[in-house]
Amino acid sequence: MSGLVARLERKNGWSLAELAGESHPAGMQRLLRLADWDVDAVRDDVRDLAVEHLGEPGGVLIVDETGFLKKGIRSAGVQRQYSGTAGRVENCQVGVFAAYASSKGHALIDRRLYLPRSWTDDRDRCRAAGIGDEVEFATKPRMAIEMVAHAKAAGVPFAWVTADEAYGQANYLRVWLEEHDIAHVLAIKTSDEVTGIDLSISRADATITALPARAWRRLSAGAGAHGLRDYHWAMVPIRPWRPGRGHWLLARRSITRPEQIAYYVCFGPRRTRLHHLVAVAGMRWRIEECFQQAKNETGLDHCQARNLRAWYAHITLSMLALAWLATIRAEEVKGAPRQQKNSSYP
Repeated sequence: MSGLVARLERKNGWSLAELAGESHPAGMQRLLRLADWDVDAVRDDVRDLAVEHLGEPGGVLIVDETGFLKKGIRSAGVQRQYSGTAGRVENCQVGVFAAYASSKGHALIDRRLYLPRSWTDDRDRCRAAGIGDEVEFATKPRMAIEMVAHAKAAGVPFAWVTADEAYGQANYLRVWLEEHDIAHVLAIKTSDEVTGIDLSISRADATITALPARAWRRLSAGAGAHGLRDYHWAMVPIRPWRPGRGHWLLARRSITRPEQIAYYVCFGPRRTRLHHLVAVAGMRWRIEECFQQAKNETGLDHCQARNLRAWYAHITLSMLALAWLATIRAEEVKGAPRQQKNSSYP
């Protein structure tokens, strides 16, 4: 843990061993591959630590994936596949993660290694990488369901779930969330079809194009690296009402390039207003910040092990280090003296 938060260029077995005063990485490698500790139990400890310091009733669960570039073909789950990290198809592993975000901060609280069918259909290859015969193929949205269900069962205080279009396009994920009365804001593609309140079916872009100019409002989706993320936003009710609940199509339009429009399908309490949906949609960027911070500060992408258990062990410890840093930041903000108001303002 000290090594994962240290100022090391690489945080692998060799560098961590050297920092610990060891002459060989065997001990660090054993910690990841063979040492007798419950990796999933520690994952739950990470979640509980994050909730203790960052938890709020209005918290948001965010699901997304990130790539880990690799050489060779033996590391668990590696193959040529799209990596959002690289922005192209690369030889890599892909991890699906859940993050927790609130006004107090954000941290990663769950993880799954995506195993393509090229792996799960080849049991010999799986066994060589420590993947048991009981491990079956699971889509990324199915992994998202598992992680949201795990968080809900553990009593994690969240009011919304959000994710990008890779998950929003999975109808079975949206159905599962609605069946469990979990409010959500999920991105979809321009060409995806939505059902109107009159049961008519149309493309998302056609539905939004029909809105009058007055339907758009300029709102901030939160602070970014270069200031507030201001966009024009609009929402329109879709699908018949459920008692106490509503469905909406949300659109986000660039201020400088109005032809660029993103779309979201939303479900939540009937009294939900536009600024509520905008705030949730804006929270999705928090998981990108988690990935960047974990890769830069706690060695998330520095694992050199090929074994499946070693991947989970390294990722879990990196998440623990990240959560620890997040709690420190939260406590510093909590303890900071309040600014005095200017007497000329109310």
